[in-house]
Amino acid sequence: QVQLVESGGGLVQTGGSLRLSCAASGTILSINVMGWYRQAPGKQRDLVGSINSGGSTNYADSVKGRFTVSRDNDKKMVYLQMNSLKPEDTGVYYCNYRRGIYNVWGQGTQVTVSS
Repeated sequence: QVQLVESGGGLVQTGGSLRLSCAASGTILSINVMGWYRQAPGKQRDLVGSINSGGSTNYADSVKGRFTVSRDNDKKMVYLQMNSLKPEDTGVYYCNYRRGIYNVWGQGTQVTVSS
């Protein structure tokens, strides 16, 4: 069973940067997709960016050029580097592991961008 723990959230000013980390434990099978999702208050949880086990990435249009997803398979870690942060980036950020229909979420980490 896979478990995910996020860290690195916090309060940052507009234009600042944060790096989120997601530590995975348990049996991580070789073919999977790891992703970061964001949920703002009163809104649905949306994909921010994802990376598959081959290293291919996918981003929401709103974060392209500002956010970078990366992974270290040996350490079972996934990262989200967030630059040029905007107030609309505020929300709870969740790490996600997906392999077929098997889907696991972390507990989330709060990111608040002040204007």
